[in-house]
Amino acid sequence: MSITQEVARRRTFAIISHPDAGKTTLTEKLLLFAGAIQIAGSVKARKASRHASSDWMEIEKQRGISVASSVMQMEYRDCVINLLDTPGHQDFSEDTYRVLTAVDAALMVIDAANGVEPQTIRLLQVCRARNTPIITFINKLDREVQEPLNLLAEIESHLGMDAVPFSWPVGMGRSFGGVFDIRRDRMRIFRAGQERRGNQDDLIQGLGNPAIAARFGDAFVKANEEIELINAAAPAFDQSAFLAGRQTPVFFGSAINNFGVQEVLDALVDLAPKPGSRTALQREVQPDEPKFSGVVFKVQANMDPAHRDRVAFVRVSSGRFDRGMRLKVSRTGKEMRPNNVVSFLSQRRELLDQAYAGDVIGIPNHGVLQLGDVLTEGENLQFTGLPFFAPELFQAVEVKDPLRIKQLRIGLTQLGEEGAIQVFRPEAAGGALLLGAVGQLQFEVVAHRLKHEYGVEARLMPSRYNMARWITAADPKVLRKFMDANAANIAYDVVDAVAFLASSPAQLRVAQELYPGVEFHAMREHGGQVFGQNA
Repeated sequence: MSITQEVARRRTFAIISHPDAGKTTLTEKLLLFAGAIQIAGSVKARKASRHASSDWMEIEKQRGISVASSVMQMEYRDCVINLLDTPGHQDFSEDTYRVLTAVDAALMVIDAANGVEPQTIRLLQVCRARNTPIITFINKLDREVQEPLNLLAEIESHLGMDAVPFSWPVGMGRSFGGVFDIRRDRMRIFRAGQERRGNQDDLIQGLGNPAIAARFGDAFVKANEEIELINAAAPAFDQSAFLAGRQTPVFFGSAINNFGVQEVLDALVDLAPKPGSRTALQREVQPDEPKFSGVVFKVQANMDPAHRDRVAFVRVSSGRFDRGMRLKVSRTGKEMRPNNVVSFLSQRRELLDQAYAGDVIGIPNHGVLQLGDVLTEGENLQFTGLPFFAPELFQAVEVKDPLRIKQLRIGLTQLGEEGAIQVFRPEAAGGALLLGAVGQLQFEVVAHRLKHEYGVEARLMPSRYNMARWITAADPKVLRKFMDANAANIAYDVVDAVAFLASSPAQLRVAQELYPGVEFHAMREHGGQVFGQNA
């Protein structure tokens, strides 16, 4: 096949949701229905013998939550699907944000009992800012939940887009009979606890089929009335409005019972877009260009504890990747020839020979690649949009055993480079390293990983700081003067970008008033070269 044909086969999307909406369960069932795995893990019990295929980190298995993004590739209906599972917990929103820069669509999972929750709204705002197309799956219909019409209204009011139902539930909780496929005019019957993949015996054709009314009684009468109302009042599905992020197709089901999963998987193939162009500072990069380019949107240390490796997750932006090809890192100008590049099915990896625009590949390396790095066949490109946000929580960190100080610094450097935590090195001599986070759970995860991956018992202590701003100035002398005058509040992050640490908003305002020539930034992009908005 040509590059253009291979690109057209790709579908790359992220699954997003509020915690506990069933996102990881749905991820597994998509893999199951596509034939990528043969048995689904259990995400309920911390000590279960099986865990979610997409949760590989030890702390994830203990807590039953996802705290890191996972990448899975599978083939279905002659399409190559790259599925990125993201953390649902708001404390890891930075990781999720960066993943959303690497996808062409999103699958939003909503708990039918709780409706649209705060974290869902935040993630949707990111998607809307990027005009990312969104498919919605309303989950847990096997429980007593909100009325489907109310859920549709909530999606439209909170998320600011038209919701177009592709399927509709018949009953809920104990009376849940299944979902009616509105577009195919057929009903899929609910059978609890069975892993049935598109079994034709579970289908009844036709909304007016008396067999449905006879079998499901009042639940079907109610569903039938709602479907007629939807057909009369809801807007017709418009592919261009969907691709622009103004309309979302909605599916109902129960992921844990495999219900509605088949329809979602088909929708990803039929509706989600193929890889599109990517914007670099230098030019617009088209996916079917002959030459390879790709951007590192995630770095993960110790995916294989036995080898202490660091894997750079690269979204292929254009062209074709061939194993062993000569690549240039735009940030450093250095060349590399990766020979052990892998594709992913969660913790299972396979060596790959080729990849195309839209694919996500893993390049094991020893610190050569950082978040936001661009790989090309020689052209100097810089893709934008991988931000680090100013942390809102700080803790000082020391090692309990002074002989392990080197391991502590190695561990924090690697965890900082992968974006798990922000690490600041005070300019003042003798100052303890500072950890900056968006949420408290990040500190717990880092302490756990330091202990289990690097053999370091870390002591986390309160810090007097609660704000950070990266600083720049047009005149280097002005910046140096400010740094000398505020030496006790100056620190360097993991890429040596300079930051001003403040104990209060008042302290920050005073610094801004006294030094108008210094710019204070609430966001920086990868490498420290490009800064975001002032604050």
